[in-house]
Amino acid sequence: MTVQARGLHAQVLDRLGPAITAGEHPPGSVLLTDELAQQYGVSRSVMREAVRVLESMQLVASRRRVGVTVRPVEEWNVYDPQVIRWRLAGADRARQLRSLTVLRSAVEPVAAGLAARHASPEQCAELTRCALGMVATSRGHRLAEYLVHDVAFHRVILSASGNEMFARLGDVVAEVLGGRTRHEVMFEDPDPAAVTLHVRVAEAVREGDAAEAERLTREITVGALRELDILAP
Repeated sequence: MTVQARGLHAQVLDRLGPAITAGEHPPGSVLLTDELAQQYGVSRSVMREAVRVLESMQLVASRRRVGVTVRPVEEWNVYDPQVIRWRLAGADRARQLRSLTVLRSAVEPVAAGLAARHASPEQCAELTRCALGMVATSRGHRLAEYLVHDVAFHRVILSASGNEMFARLGDVVAEVLGGRTRHEVMFEDPDPAAVTLHVRVAEAVREGDAAEAERLTREITVGALRELDILAP
């Protein structure tokens, strides 16, 4: 596929994907490739490639002589980072953020406890660097810079747990944190208490205190849910 075609199929995905996840094409809807190609002003080959990507996300099923059928929400790959991004861009953002934050609250405290047992010296050092980066960018309305350190911090926690299933959730957590910032479901400056908790988690992991690392991380996720009660009720 040419660079231009890749660009076109990405543009189609950026329009058709959110339309599906927002319910503009409800589950069970049948879309015709030729009509979609005409609607989006692209060739049928570009549209077929876009449909293949949507199939890989389990958003649609394509059958010859039938068309492209939107699959039930229960069958979607809701862990796909792009699907998460599209859903967070829709009207159901508040519910999606809460669902994903509840997932974090179930996983990250356990991951932090495991990280305290298994993190390498290099991972401990990286966790401390990320926490200090969060402190340095937590004032002065620097949310974009803060996000970089925040995402990196949580990726290290998940990876350092030594559990490959937890580690694979790094992209999911990155989309949750990024979505909150993109859609302004954040205070202008992060909660100072939450920033301090991240520093203390890094210390607990470095000291090998699994119980404390788990407890502090649970405080972080509980605080994130409280923020949603205020900012995205």
